[in-house]
Amino acid sequence: MLRVAVPNKGSLHGPTTQLLDEAGYRLHREHRALFAEDRTNNVRFIFWRAGDIARNVGAGVLDVGITGQDLLAGAGTAASTKELLPLGFGSSEFYFAVAADGPVRSVEDLDGKRVATSFPRLVEQAAHRYGIKIHTVELDGAVETAVELGLAEAIADVVETGSSLRAAGLVTLGEPILRSQAVLVRGSETALTEEREQAVQVLLQRLRGVLDARSFVVMDYNCPKSALETATAITPGKESPTVSNLAEPGLVAVRSMVPRADVQDVMDRLAEVGATEILVTRLEACRL
Repeated sequence: MLRVAVPNKGSLHGPTTQLLDEAGYRLHREHRALFAEDRTNNVRFIFWRAGDIARNVGAGVLDVGITGQDLLAGAGTAASTKELLPLGFGSSEFYFAVAADGPVRSVEDLDGKRVATSFPRLVEQAAHRYGIKIHTVELDGAVETAVELGLAEAIADVVETGSSLRAAGLVTLGEPILRSQAVLVRGSETALTEEREQAVQVLLQRLRGVLDARSFVVMDYNCPKSALETATAITPGKESPTVSNLAEPGLVAVRSMVPRADVQDVMDRLAEVGATEILVTRLEACRL
């Protein structure tokens, strides 16, 4: 069986299991069980902490896994881990942050200061890029409290909404140290059997199909032949739109894929050039 590591809790767990379910995999497990087998697809899922996945997939302990780019960077396993597919969820940014009313106003001001973090390796790499020296204070959690408690003059942590920072009286400094999202990864030097390699390619194909289906819709509309060139320029599709003649002379039917985020704007523009009966269909899955 292909061994796939899945985050067992946290912000990546729900979106990961939903994505795999939409891709046709079955992750049913008993309460808090560490393993689930999908015999139909010949896959065994292992439920691990996302940080452990980042540290161990590159070492060949498991075949593939889903984790965060920030966790990979923090674990220092990027060189031994190959990112196969960005998954479009779990987005976050990693920042330096300091007291809003404190003396530190730039990243350069952190030179010689203490910085509390759960990701010391990532922070030290960032400090090196800025040409400063810092003293890392490693904490497992509740990093936002470090400044108020006097453990450090600054922190470096993942920022999603910023509400935790604001509650602690902190503000971010400069640009993000790292922008992150969930990714499917494998060991860059791990050799798999032919059967497992094929299973990885099937997994990749299915996940891409779900992600594409989330990103696009199918749009159908009728338009005069005289407006066809303008209309198809608005809806070029992934390769080319499908155009069919209608029974009424001078009219054609057009079908094309359109980015989901652009649907309303595209409909407005099509209506302006004379398109009618504009229909939008959501996709469950696809292969592009």
